[in-house]
Amino acid sequence: QVQLVESGGGLVQAGGSLRLSCAASTSIFRSYTMAWFRQAPGKEREFVATFLGNGTSTYTDSVKGRFTISRDSDKNTIYLQMNSLKPEDTAVYYCNLRFRGSTYDFWGQGTQVTVSS
Repeated sequence: QVQLVESGGGLVQAGGSLRLSCAASTSIFRSYTMAWFRQAPGKEREFVATFLGNGTSTYTDSVKGRFTISRDSDKNTIYLQMNSLKPEDTAVYYCNLRFRGSTYDFWGQGTQVTVSS
């Protein structure tokens, strides 16, 4: 019913940039929200960024000013532009989709981001 396909991860040096993409496809005709999460080795999955209803975005404190979430509604795709990457940004990044009014989360397969020092 829902498919999320992430791409754009890789290995980058500290200070570098990467752009992640997540294409969503679904046969369910309901509005939904999308977000980015990440999970570092040995740590729990954590929220990174999402869109707010007023057209703005919200980010976890550690990425504010460095990461930017955006979307192309025509393509059902969201992006995460990551600049000034730090070794502590190393994680598997996951795309998340949740239909409005639901508490169930759909996840992509994840894409590895590795930042070397």
